[in-house]
Amino acid sequence: MEKRRDLKTIFQLFVTFAKIGGFTFGGGLAMLPLIQHETVERRKWVTEQDIMDILAIAESTPGPIAINSATFIGYQTAGFWGAFAATFGVILPSFVVISIIATVLTAFQQNLYVQYAFNGIRAGMLALIVKSLWTMYKKCPKHAWSYVVMVAAFALSAFTGINVVWIILGCAAFGLAATLIAQRRAEK
Repeated sequence: MEKRRDLKTIFQLFVTFAKIGGFTFGGGLAMLPLIQHETVERRKWVTEQDIMDILAIAESTPGPIAINSATFIGYQTAGFWGAFAATFGVILPSFVVISIIATVLTAFQQNLYVQYAFNGIRAGMLALIVKSLWTMYKKCPKHAWSYVVMVAAFALSAFTGINVVWIILGCAAFGLAATLIAQRRAEK
């Protein structure tokens, strides 16, 4: 997609990601459905395939997935200043909220209504994560080896002490090897 470097687009990136950052509890995974809706369906800044690639990169690189996704989408849409605006937009609401909460943390810890509200927010966050997982599952290629990698990666991350970096690298190596083998078979 062609990069738009005008101020209007850069401002829209900031506002869009500030809205996503300000109204999504639960971190980056809970933000994914909103990021996808706003950037693919509503604004058409990136395509469905772009968002899948961006999410794969954002999950594989160090740092929070929402910030990485905002940076990549911002850069793809409007270059350096787009990346800066989207990243700053997604970070700013959390920074402000955390700063405010930190000043009155003890009052929040004791308030029963606030505890109940956060229990509800956690349940909603889980639903958003499951929706994100379902959306990604529908768009991923469905091969027998994909299911093997998925189950193995889950089992290794859930039931062993193996660092997820090694699991991601192993999945990448397996995917690369499977693709190369499939290409060689196709050439014969």
